[in-house]
Amino acid sequence: MNLASSVGRSLKHNNLSFFHFLLKSQLESGNPSSGLASFRQLLRSEAKPNDLTFSLVIKSIASSASFSSNPLGAKTGANQIQTHLVKLGIDRFVYLGTALLDLCMKLGCIDHARKLFDCMPDRDAVSWNALICGYSRNGFDFAALEMFAEMLREGFHPSSTTLVGLVPSCGRHELLFQGRSVHGFGVKAGLDLESQVQNTVTSMYAKSGDLASAKLLFEEMEERSVVSWNTMIGAYGHNGSFNEAMIVFTRMIKQSVEVNSVTIITLLSANANPQVIHCHAFKTRLLKDQSVITSLICAYAKHGSTNSAELLYKSSPQKNLVSLTAIISSYAEAGNMHMVIECFIRMQQLDMKLDSVAMISILNGISDSNLGHAFHCYGLKNGLSIHTLVANGLITMYSKLDDLEAAFSLFAELQEKHLTSWNSVISGCVQAGRGNEALQFFDQMKASGQDPDSITIACLLTACSQLGCLKLGKKFHNYIVKNTFEVEDFLGTALIDMYTKCGSIVQAERVFSTLRHQPCRAMWNTMISGYSWYGFEHEALHCYSKMLEQGLEPDRITFLGVLAACTHGGLVHEGKKYFRVMTEQFCIAPDLQHYACMVGLLGRAGLFDEALLCIEEMDIEPDSAVWGALLAACCLHHKVRVGEYLAKKMFLLDQGNGGLYVLMSNLYAAVERWDDVARVRELMREMGGDGCSGVSQIE
Repeated sequence: MNLASSVGRSLKHNNLSFFHFLLKSQLESGNPSSGLASFRQLLRSEAKPNDLTFSLVIKSIASSASFSSNPLGAKTGANQIQTHLVKLGIDRFVYLGTALLDLCMKLGCIDHARKLFDCMPDRDAVSWNALICGYSRNGFDFAALEMFAEMLREGFHPSSTTLVGLVPSCGRHELLFQGRSVHGFGVKAGLDLESQVQNTVTSMYAKSGDLASAKLLFEEMEERSVVSWNTMIGAYGHNGSFNEAMIVFTRMIKQSVEVNSVTIITLLSANANPQVIHCHAFKTRLLKDQSVITSLICAYAKHGSTNSAELLYKSSPQKNLVSLTAIISSYAEAGNMHMVIECFIRMQQLDMKLDSVAMISILNGISDSNLGHAFHCYGLKNGLSIHTLVANGLITMYSKLDDLEAAFSLFAELQEKHLTSWNSVISGCVQAGRGNEALQFFDQMKASGQDPDSITIACLLTACSQLGCLKLGKKFHNYIVKNTFEVEDFLGTALIDMYTKCGSIVQAERVFSTLRHQPCRAMWNTMISGYSWYGFEHEALHCYSKMLEQGLEPDRITFLGVLAACTHGGLVHEGKKYFRVMTEQFCIAPDLQHYACMVGLLGRAGLFDEALLCIEEMDIEPDSAVWGALLAACCLHHKVRVGEYLAKKMFLLDQGNGGLYVLMSNLYAAVERWDDVARVRELMREMGGDGCSGVSQIE
């Protein structure tokens, strides 16, 4: 039945009760249409609305589909209702003021809701709950806590609803103390025994990083509902304890607790194997739920199983933007821009438009300037470029494409330069090897009053590494200590790398040894590479052994550092052993850099036959670096004929490589063939180099 037409018929007979009946029916059916238009029609009649009328209309606005699709219209309606409440003199009803306050909070009108609260002649505990919950829901955590304290000072007694609304505000590490205090209050008031409070407090401890307290609360629960199990699975997942999340899920199944769609979605967000969860969802008939299908598609895409994500997406009756965005992101991350374009065309055919999340995913995968310009134009046309995150994505994209002028231009056009924007342009300069400009932008950033975060400092430390600025690097280290930055994986790696590249291996060791947590693989790799650069091959190999003892699996960068250490130290036997370990034990296919290390190691030891055999057995075509490693060994052992043969190989591959001419000049000089030295230097000058462009710098 159409509500507006029914209201029209009922108003002819001045039947206000029938209007109430219609609104109640639609609210109970769970599918209300907006009652605002009907309310306006009611006002034009002779019927006089009462407090129940306004209560039902407010509920109708808050529950209707237009609430989320047209928030501006809902705000206008809320203002009109408030005007009529005052006009009719029924704004004194506490429950009406509370309902209107709650609606304003849901609309995000925080200041207006607070004014409503302050103007209420009478308040009850429900009014306080609406205000506290509204602040918490909108991210005003400190305001929610302040209102809770004010509520207690004014003599109101909080209920379990108060705690359920307030506790999520304490789900941050810095508010853990306040969260424990609120929990303590709940225990003292006897409110902690209710299941909803227990679940909320468990979630709060998990989000603030106190997993031990979350686990203790969960285990002490006398009755665990499916919400309790889901909360604990989510707690482990939120903290990266994915195995524990699966153990809780297994216990849940054994205790015959019925799994629901939230369980499946929570498990997938906890990084569970999507294939296993997909099977369980199929068995429990939860694949009928569109949110489950969307979560599975996103999980498959995140794990790189894009084909599975595509198959599930095609079989889904509903095609939504979230699923397609996840698939596009997966293709973009893998660098498969052909499929990104195909998905983009499919999106256009379904009359979907890219949102900022999908746009950023695509920008991250672009490596072609023409494609970059095309999506930049799309962003301008559809108004996406005004979003700060998209603008930052464009800056990063142009930096990767080595078009820093475009990145600088975009940055200059930003009306508001947030920290992420500064980080994007500074990071872009660093990636392009333009450390001086990164430091100049940092000076501008300080002048604008913006404080750096750990990402900014890490980028600036990399700039110091590029420039060899030890003194400036130390200043940034002091800034980290002074501002109590947590030296986490990203920042710690940048700090160690800066010290090793700026000539202070002792300081790098000191940073590494004083870490408060176990070093990540990137930190171990940086230390191994640092030791190898300094010729401390035994320390590098010891570092590799300690890394294995910590249970970390080496990657190709680890072995690059290890093989470089063996090359510098002339450890032929060890080098061969680690090369076998890399390929056979860890199944890592060597790249050109690994082969260059091995060829250099064998060549320096005078094992030219083995070095040539190594090159012949390569699965990839050798480049100038591989041949150059053997040519350098020829200089060391005065192998002129072999050297000339290798020089021809290198010339065909890269005739503009200045290192080729330097090595040949050195080889001829070693055997006192001065005419050939002069000839090579003349060739070098003709190619535009003089062999004197290198710069050594020590600070």
